[in-house]
Amino acid sequence: MRVPDLDLDLLRGFVTVAERGGFTAAGVALGLTQSAISLKVKRLEDILGKRVLERGGRGVALTREGETLLAYARRILALNDEAVRRMVAPPVAGRLRLGVADHFIPRNLAPVLARFARTYPDVHLEVEVGRSHELRAAMADGALDLVLGKRRDGETEGRPIFTETIVWVAAPGWEPPEGRPLPIAMLPQGCMFRDRALAALARAGIAFEVVFTSASLTGVAAAAQAGFAVTVLGRTGLPPGLLELPDLPGCGTAEMCLFGDAEGRSALVEPLIGFIRDSVAAPAG
Repeated sequence: MRVPDLDLDLLRGFVTVAERGGFTAAGVALGLTQSAISLKVKRLEDILGKRVLERGGRGVALTREGETLLAYARRILALNDEAVRRMVAPPVAGRLRLGVADHFIPRNLAPVLARFARTYPDVHLEVEVGRSHELRAAMADGALDLVLGKRRDGETEGRPIFTETIVWVAAPGWEPPEGRPLPIAMLPQGCMFRDRALAALARAGIAFEVVFTSASLTGVAAAAQAGFAVTVLGRTGLPPGLLELPDLPGCGTAEMCLFGDAEGRSALVEPLIGFIRDSVAAPAG
């Protein structure tokens, strides 16, 4: 029996529905009508002979087969997009010194840089990871060209790239200690995530104690992974070994922005921004 080929257009429609949570939202993202997106998914199901989505009054949900297909579809689309960029994009070459806030790691950064390097081998990319305000200070001193970092509350500078949801996280099975303040791990003073978290706990009347402080987000995450404390992280960069805690007060969202003269380096910057947005839109799994 001949194995049918999967249509990339149908796969993209299916992935967008799964990621956006419905046909209408997917249609808005792809510039198509709700019925057009629904038809794409139906054609895909006809090819496979299996249902990949359950339709209901509250939206859509992946079937077991849909969950399996989603992982493959993301890989297929990522490889297709990488190949197309490599073959049809105008030649890009140059040097770019980029600072990246450590809130964008560990999950996102390495795969983004690896794909970018494969697609644009003539770009010499130098990356420094650190805290947003320190990286921006280095850029002001001429040590970096651009910085991908957090925009502080009330700030208007920078070009928004994506919005990050700030979530409380802890090791699986972690339980709050009885009769004691909530133990938390945080970056040093001056971190916006820290300020948001402490303010949210104070408003909720929850007693807390900062039991672990590290200048490295990896160190803070490690304290939480070990079950020593809870902490706040960006949802898109949530590392393995940590789960969201839904019962603690919300800390809102943060805008991740590009700071610096992006227009002056647009040939180098725009492809990189595309890879970053792709990675944020495709959760790990």
